[in-house]
Amino acid sequence: MHGIANDYIYFDCFEETLENPESVAVKLSDRRKSVGGDGIVMICKSDVADAKMRMFNADGSEGKMCGNAIRCVGKFLYERKHLQKDVLSVETLSGIKMLNLTVSEGKVRSVTVNMGRAELEPQKIPARFAGTSAVNVPLSVGGTERHVTCVSMGNPHCVVFADELAALDLEKIGPGFETHEAFPDRVNTEFVRVIGDNEIEMRVWERGSGETWACGTGACAAAVASVLNGYCKMNEEILVHLRGGDLVVKYTENAVFMTGGAEFAFTGEIEL
Repeated sequence: MHGIANDYIYFDCFEETLENPESVAVKLSDRRKSVGGDGIVMICKSDVADAKMRMFNADGSEGKMCGNAIRCVGKFLYERKHLQKDVLSVETLSGIKMLNLTVSEGKVRSVTVNMGRAELEPQKIPARFAGTSAVNVPLSVGGTERHVTCVSMGNPHCVVFADELAALDLEKIGPGFETHEAFPDRVNTEFVRVIGDNEIEMRVWERGSGETWACGTGACAAAVASVLNGYCKMNEEILVHLRGGDLVVKYTENAVFMTGGAEFAFTGEIEL
């Protein structure tokens, strides 16, 4: 399944277990020698929610949250596990997330996720900056000083505003952000261009996966940073253009809401 081209291999773990998911993620995410994907997602039973989601990046590292993946989990639960409710709860490593499903003719067309509050305190992101927030602060990466805004949406994000995105060589500059000493748990980095009122575009370098075509938590972080830097408005819908498609994000005082699609690509069996 994929959420605006952010594709993962999903395992139904309600009835069976998946041993060594870290190595499975590495093996199956290879786009030339295997199924291919940005990682794998396990959909499991939960004692506290309708289901539990575990996500592993292409390098085998486990992520606490994935906005595009959790929308696909909602679609899977409704259409394949027959949990036909408009509101579903999914347990993640960053807490229980509530999903509101838009359904037409028995199919989930879009999902709005309550992503929880945006965390701005550097120690909780984590990011090694002084003060109660890191908004438009200087950071030297690869010998170049850039101004960044740091946000956690269940995982750490570093947002960089730029006038031009297409010319950026993310393969070259992305790893410098990901492994920078300012980010003890590594970091996802969003490069953002402001288009107009409440409209932005972004490219993303994800820790453990490299550049991906979309990132749900990254879109949320980019929207939050755009508000904090005065480019967009709080409590209003912000249209975020990514390489794989569009998401709509609303940043409020109590929560960040993300809306987007979820698509099935194919189903199958594999011998591990």
